[in-house]
Amino acid sequence: MKLLRLASFLICAIVIVSFAIFVIDQSRTASAHQTNEVSRGQSRSNTTASGAHKSGVHEAIDEASEQLTSPFAGLLSGTHSEWVLRSAKLALALALYGFGLGFLARAIRVRV
Repeated sequence: MKLLRLASFLICAIVIVSFAIFVIDQSRTASAHQTNEVSRGQSRSNTTASGAHKSGVHEAIDEASEQLTSPFAGLLSGTHSEWVLRSAKLALALALYGFGLGFLARAIRVRV
């Protein structure tokens, strides 16, 4: 029972942290794009934002989150917006792994 709760907590934490990293990366990219647009308007240069390099931890969290949310890929196959896709995966993962495993842990405790 405690193992299920721990697993639920860890899985939810991974998915939430992955989503938070996505939001931060999107904000940085948007900010860099806006800065470049303003600079381009002032100096007419063609500078572009440099691509973000993922750290090993960032990559591991993203891969783990992708594996944990892969069961939902079929449900979200028609979605083209990265924001909608990531938000839906987060909501479904929290429902399945957070609520579902928590419910299962309580049900097992009641039966034992």
